[in-house]
Amino acid sequence: MSKTNLKTRLRLKRKFRVKNRTQKDPQKLRLSVFRSTNHIYAQIIDDANRKTLASASSLTKDFQAKMKTGGNVEAAKLVGSMLGEKASAQGIKEVYYDRNGFIYAGRVKALAEAVREKGIKF
Repeated sequence: MSKTNLKTRLRLKRKFRVKNRTQKDPQKLRLSVFRSTNHIYAQIIDDANRKTLASASSLTKDFQAKMKTGGNVEAAKLVGSMLGEKASAQGIKEVYYDRNGFIYAGRVKALAEAVREKGIKF
């Protein structure tokens, strides 16, 4: 088994473990994060109604106007603050943090801290 296949399998195990925890209370919103090597994406999802309420990524025009690359910690902080502003404008106060199996460090942690600074609890 290759090393990348093993890493992917382990990430998916963590992802499903977290997702099972978050689906126990479907009334609470979910902040889902995905990171690739070059970009980071985040969205707040209402699982009960199956709708995305707010989203931000390193591919949006607002982000591209401020930064060039989306694969570093500074980019994750900017995406987190953009998402936090959108969420607070809609009156969202509390969410589950779904890190999609990614380890809580680096860009995933920076995005979470930036969203918390905008007043969103998780």
